Amino acid sequence: MVTTTTLSNGVRVITKRMEGLLSVTMGVLVGTGSAFERDEEDGISHFIEHMQFKGTDKYTAFELSDAFDALGAQVNAFTGKDLTCYYAKSTSDHMKEAFSLLAELFLRSTFPEEEMGREKGVVLEEIGMDEDTPEDLCLDLLSRAAFGGDNYGRNILGPAENVKGFTRGQLFAYKKERYCPENIVISFAGNIEPALAAELAEKEFGAMAGEKFIQREKHIVRRTECIFRQKPIEQAHFAFGFPTVPRDSKDLAAVQVMNMILGGGMSSRLFKRVREELGLAYSVYSYTSHYEETGLLTVYAGVNPKKAEDAARAVSAVLQEFKKEGVSKEEFLRGRETMKAGSIFAQENTSSQMLLYGKQMLYKNEVYDFEKRMAEISALTREDVMRVIEDDLDFSAAASACVGNLKAPLSL
Repeated sequence: MVTTTTLSNGVRVITKRMEGLLSVTMGVLVGTGSAFERDEEDGISHFIEHMQFKGTDKYTAFELSDAFDALGAQVNAFTGKDLTCYYAKSTSDHMKEAFSLLAELFLRSTFPEEEMGREKGVVLEEIGMDEDTPEDLCLDLLSRAAFGGDNYGRNILGPAENVKGFTRGQLFAYKKERYCPENIVISFAGNIEPALAAELAEKEFGAMAGEKFIQREKHIVRRTECIFRQKPIEQAHFAFGFPTVPRDSKDLAAVQVMNMILGGGMSSRLFKRVREELGLAYSVYSYTSHYEETGLLTVYAGVNPKKAEDAARAVSAVLQEFKKEGVSKEEFLRGRETMKAGSIFAQENTSSQMLLYGKQMLYKNEVYDFEKRMAEISALTREDVMRVIEDDLDFSAAASACVGNLKAPLSL
């Protein structure tokens, strides 16, 4: 059972009741992230996400975390390219208190000056950790190679220089512009009555004020750059990125099944050839990212530097064969069933449902339709997948990134 309501100030509320469970996941989703930032703000969405937990007039940072712990509740947040999400999970008997705390940190954080300094240090450590995690670094560089330094090419953490210089005034100004009621969705999933969810949302967010939301424009420019970062590490990491469909595309399901066959699991083409048959990589996979205007199909591998060129050739050969030969009937059916199973499994997880229904409402202002999703996957044909392989695997449009102790970058 799914219900929706819109508060008088424009905040949208969606509730997925899941009877028989003993818990509720509640989330506050904001339609902002690194893709909407300007150069001087690069990293501010992520830094605000951190600072939201650092105290209000009523609670210190420690008192907030202690209050959640006292309920046995879990609380966290994340920042993406076009989404920031704050969420908590609690037992059904403590959902009122947990949601009140979540609303407190979201609505009334004061960004204390003394906490600003400490949290800058934390985020700078996170930036350093990302720099020292070559897989993450490689994928960040691929985004920049595919989209440049703006929009979807921005690193979510931002540059250290920006983080060091952020002021409370900048944080409040950005939050005032982006954290507007019309750009916020509250999502509940679990054992909660829809009427109670609406009541809780109205109580905590009904008085939230804000100016009329004006979306920032994004100017997307696709690139085919190759970015190489030489580092004295034990492995070489490389990734290739191909343009793919935006999230509203009629071909979304076909692309996702295609990706599953290519590199989405242990029976995928990449895993079987590069790891199992040739023993050239421990980690090799592919995945897709879909945004409002565009998407990216990413192919990644982490390998021994001495075998890096062989591994890159093997990956390239798999991609070439995949485009030339397409998929077998067995591969297609297995990929389609895996996609259907994944959608079904997600229906049984409150956190997945909170995010799934919340994102659909935030991005498209509509209720996620599980039956429609299953019907779209079931209606796919092998020919649909063959067609998107031909469309997506355009080697002339590919971007690439490479990190490791190599003399030169790897290429397709």
